[in-house]
Amino acid sequence: MPLSLELGPVMIDIAGIELTQIDIDRLSHPLVGGVILFTRNYSNIEQLSQLTQHIHALRTPSLLIAVDHEGGRVQRFIQGFTKLPAMRELGLIWNHQPELARHLAFQVGYVLAAELNACGIDFSFTPVLDIDHGTSSVIGDRAFHDDPDVVTNLAQCITQGLKKGGMLAVAKHFPGHGYIQADSHLQACVDDRSLDDIDKIDLVPFRRMVDYGVSGMMVAHVIFPKVDQKPAGFSTVWLQQVLRTELQFGGCIFTDDLSMRGAEFEYCETMLQRAQAALSAGCDMILVCNNADGVDEVLQALQWKMSEASRLRLACMHAKRLTDSMLKLREQKDYIQAIDEIDSIKNRNKEFLF
Repeated sequence: MPLSLELGPVMIDIAGIELTQIDIDRLSHPLVGGVILFTRNYSNIEQLSQLTQHIHALRTPSLLIAVDHEGGRVQRFIQGFTKLPAMRELGLIWNHQPELARHLAFQVGYVLAAELNACGIDFSFTPVLDIDHGTSSVIGDRAFHDDPDVVTNLAQCITQGLKKGGMLAVAKHFPGHGYIQADSHLQACVDDRSLDDIDKIDLVPFRRMVDYGVSGMMVAHVIFPKVDQKPAGFSTVWLQQVLRTELQFGGCIFTDDLSMRGAEFEYCETMLQRAQAALSAGCDMILVCNNADGVDEVLQALQWKMSEASRLRLACMHAKRLTDSMLKLREQKDYIQAIDEIDSIKNRNKEFLF
């Protein structure tokens, strides 16, 4: 019998392609509410489906299963999955054929969601709403465009495609990671712009996607010292004043991985301190990945009582199961057509270059 246990506020990773007893023990902890999968957790479609079935069978309600699967250089599962384009490819098509770019963005979102859904994944952390300022080492071609209006348009189409595939969207990286060169995985990141400057450009897609009804938001590990001295994911200014109050976002707020160097700041050196600070600032779910000791530290010592609002937000993030196998998905006409159109994207952009 599965363990009857409400979803907790912590999302963790697992070691390999099947659950170990250590994994099972961690996933059975009351503080855990989700699992994020990486490339190391994938060998083939059958294995992935068995893994997600095992994870979902552990508890009722089932744990959320997520992945970073955007397309381009951020696609965790390759063999057996459609190779999705970097989002910049859609932005390049927009420059010549906006309506076609919208259609292809919808198809990308649909295929992304349908394939993951068929393998038991609940959602991907996508779309990226960061503006391509031409400087970021970590965002780069993950961004749609340098124009906030184009970013918004294409992100909305991705979101509709995800919905067709049975998934909700989790936009990132609020309030914007595209301006600075530094990579928050590796170092502290500081954006010295004023709130007015950020509001005029980087916040535009986030504001419009909130109005559009986006269900989740991942927050950047970036410090904006003219707004707050804490990284955005630990800042009540960004989360409560801007995101919840001014933008009226009612969905689920996720941290980026708390193991990243960008999550280190004064008085928050330990994983437990970061976890407590992020939840206290207003995050609904924190990610602790690639750091087994950090996971254990949080699960052993974190004191946090989830609000009913947070529980409801997390409960809404489960995928709507549309098919239980990739084989069945591959028989569907809409899917076959979408694959053919996605395959044409690279060739279309080559034509525009000549």
